[in-house]
Amino acid sequence: MNPANESILVVEDDDALREALVDTLRAAQLPALCAHDAASALQVLQSEEIALLISDVQMPGENGYQLLSSVKKLRPDLPVVLMTAYGTIAQAVAAMREGATDYIVKPFDAQVLIEMARRQLALRVVPGELIAVDPESKRVLSLARRIAETDATVLITGESGTGKEVYARYIRDHSGRASAPYVAINCAAIPESMLEATLFGYEKGAYTGALAAHAGKFEQAQGGTLLLDEISEMDLGLQAKILRVLQEREVERLGSSRTISLDVRVIATSNRDLPQEVRAGRFRADLYYRLNVMSLRLAPLRERRKDILPLARLAVQACARGDRALCLSAEAERRLLQHDWPGNARELSNIVQRAAWLASGGIIHARDLDMGSAAPTGDTAAAPPPAGPEPGLDHDLKERERELILETLRVTGGSRKLTAERLGISPRTLRHKLQQFKAAGVPVPPLHDRPSMAVHL
Repeated sequence: MNPANESILVVEDDDALREALVDTLRAAQLPALCAHDAASALQVLQSEEIALLISDVQMPGENGYQLLSSVKKLRPDLPVVLMTAYGTIAQAVAAMREGATDYIVKPFDAQVLIEMARRQLALRVVPGELIAVDPESKRVLSLARRIAETDATVLITGESGTGKEVYARYIRDHSGRASAPYVAINCAAIPESMLEATLFGYEKGAYTGALAAHAGKFEQAQGGTLLLDEISEMDLGLQAKILRVLQEREVERLGSSRTISLDVRVIATSNRDLPQEVRAGRFRADLYYRLNVMSLRLAPLRERRKDILPLARLAVQACARGDRALCLSAEAERRLLQHDWPGNARELSNIVQRAAWLASGGIIHARDLDMGSAAPTGDTAAAPPPAGPEPGLDHDLKERERELILETLRVTGGSRKLTAERLGISPRTLRHKLQQFKAAGVPVPPLHDRPSMAVHL
């Protein structure tokens, strides 16, 4: 559907009131259509593009509650607002538990109707578009559009789960390289010994096991865009080599002396405070400035709460398969708004998807939401929550691994170095594990490593 062509459908059996409601909406530049009863409203829904339905409760034939039930079967994603008299507010509230989005009490001022309609339209999820309802998100999206028009290197920062990869792809899709290759690599997920060969490629015989020549990620992205996800997880030696590639716009495969000229736009992401990482000596200052030509900072979900419900509705839509229509009850939406979301949008999506499978019927109720999967921000004493698939051997091992890592962190007073040494793993592997825990909403004790020699800016 094209949002520009969608209308508000007003369902009211009183001719004069119906006309007044439609005129009010149209005067506010809100396209509106009308129907005099439930049956005609359902016909309009099947023939027109409707973004919001506003219905009276008391109507001949099917009343507003019955129409709500029919609409949720036909268009589970469609927001429905009920107009009710004072004496039936309790019924309207009950209807919200069954999927109504809101209600307004008669009589009401024209401005009340207009503000309600605009609020509901702002919360709608448009397939294929980034969620940007909160003013902060709108600002960032506007900046991303302008950045996309350039060919500059981009640095996107933000907590785990805030959507850095989503914005990286958005920038690519709205750039002049949209039809060219898009190559993404998670720098935290590849062992240090393999990351250099993966990025730069290698010739046959460059090292033991190199049985054939292989193009690296930079070459694979030739003419297009390369995403270096979580670039702050690279060691300093590889950072220096990445800096040279960015400066010279050329790359050498391992085992080769031939340089390959590059035409690649680089987008890098990090969930760390990079200026702080530079001061602590864990990230090169020159690489930071080379990457930070254009920058986006994505705010955590707790700082852009108006995005919560649209993101939740998007997750619900993703769970609807075939004839399995789903929607969130008003009570469930209120509960989502009350949560702090330490795992950000990724945590929200996980909780809603899990609730979708637990829900009976086509409505996700508040009781279906397992908010225990993430403790409130700052609660580091809470026990690690269960997550993922049904318990099994693999699940139990992951649970035990998580408990062991967190317990060792607490014993070492949050020292990442000591924890890695006691567990027999590299600090980089430990950082990657902790990122996964945070993304799943698991509280992680604060880290208290003594910073190494600072890089003076």
